[in-house]
Formats: sequence, C-alpha cells, structure tokens
Amino acid sequence: LAELRAGETVLDLGSGGGIDVLLSARRVGPTGKAFGLDMTDEMLAVAEDNKRKSGLANVEFLKGHVEHIPLTDNSVDLIISNCVINLSGDKDRVIAEAFRVLKPGGRFAVSDVVVRGSVPPAIRKSMELWVGCIAGAMGDYEYVAKLARAGFDNIGVEITRTYDVA
Repeated sequence: LAELRAGETVLDLGSGGGIDVLLSARRVGPTGKAFGLDMTDEMLAVAEDNKRKSGLANVEFLKGHVEHIPLTDNSVDLIISNCVINLSGDKDRVIAEAFRVLKPGGRFAVSDVVVRGSVPPAIRKSMELWVGCIAGAMGDYEYVAKLARAGFDNIGVEITRTYDVA
C-alpha cells in the first residue's frame, strides 16, 4: 500500500511473527529501521527467532498494545498493519497513537476490513467474528472520519475485496 524508501523507519502494528517487519527491513536497508509491535510473548518469541534467522540488524520487536505505542512522538515514517485495528475496542486511541508517532508527512498504510452498509447485531456480538476482524469492523466513512479527527489528511480507501453478509 505504501512505497518504502531506503533510510525510512517503519512500524508494523500487530506484527505477529514479524514477516512483514523483516520484509520492510530489507526494503529500507541498513540505514533504515523496522519495528514490530505485538502484545503477546509467544508471537514476540517467534518474531525474535525469525529475526535471528534473517541476520538483519535493523529490526526491533517491541512488546505493547496498539493503543499505547512504546515509541516517541514523530519517530516513524510509515505505519503498516494487517487487520489489527479492527481488533481494538478503542480504535480512536489506536489512530491517535499512530498519528502521534508518525513524523510530519508520514504515511499510514493499513489493510483492514471496512463495512459498507450495516452489520447485523448478531455479527457484532460474535466473538468468533470479532477475532476474524468482521464484528469490530468500522464503516468506511466512519474510518475516514476517525482518521481525519486524529489529524490525518490525504485519506483514501482502496477496496480490494468485497463480501456480502451471506
């Protein structure tokens, strides 16, 4: 979703085993840095093992929550994420934190589920569908509005797949 350039600093929210972090680290090169943020010790252990196997030195995995990113203000050029924001119960806080750690002119390029229309209450209440990024999905206009309220500009939504409730 976003072009990575040599020397940039990238943060992957909900980095899991770190594959996207390692791929990003290669793309930003030795003068860049790639951070991965995850909240579970198990996934951080997998990520650290993958880092060791990769031999990359410009990678750091952080333990924490996406609602409280353990990085300083204006420290990241690009934030990436794959279906993690929908898992948070406080999406406004996640988006505000993302904006806080981004440098001026930084980019926020995430892949997430958005809703066009309404989601039936039974789906919203399903824990299985919450974990599957469906029940916690925001409407596309709601997502854009939250980004704008946090301070983001030049906001775009690119639909890559469309599903119906059935």
